[in-house]
Amino acid sequence: MGAAESVPEKSIHEFVVKDCRGKDVDLSLYKGKVLLVVNVASKCGFTNQQYPQLTELYRKYKDKGLEVLAFPCNQFLKQSPGSSEQQKKFACEKFKAEYPIFHKVCVNGQNAAPVFRFLKASTKNILFGNRIRWNFTKFLIDVDGKVIKRYGTMTAPLAMEDSIIEALERAHYGEISSKEMN
Repeated sequence: MGAAESVPEKSIHEFVVKDCRGKDVDLSLYKGKVLLVVNVASKCGFTNQQYPQLTELYRKYKDKGLEVLAFPCNQFLKQSPGSSEQQKKFACEKFKAEYPIFHKVCVNGQNAAPVFRFLKASTKNILFGNRIRWNFTKFLIDVDGKVIKRYGTMTAPLAMEDSIIEALERAHYGEISSKEMN
């Protein structure tokens, strides 16, 4: 019975979030794109695997219609310390992230960011419930702003590649061959 069950929004495009400097970003800007939304952390044991793979996926598919949206979160053992700008600098310098790193958010609890309430409500099931369990939970979103699938921390971003290709192909981008991607 949490806030995640009473989310009125029908699409991620209805939300406005903050960039790492605190300026509003209207997510309707991403209409027509396949999105991979991730709660990231800089000090997590999964950081050195997840960030490079997110960067690789973004570079490989950005021209085909993929956008990665990263939201630092400090709720899991305080593994995302420092300011939002420091989190962006870390991701860009250490992992060459070229995708947006937004303002730090809470993903669970009373102060959960509305966009994460929406994401959780869209994927509530027995396995996940309405909580995000750890850093690097990933949500694949279609071009209409609807959640296609939720992936837990243990799913490496590159393991999602087939689902990303399928979402891009379904989104009118045409068939994407693996030859074209290499």
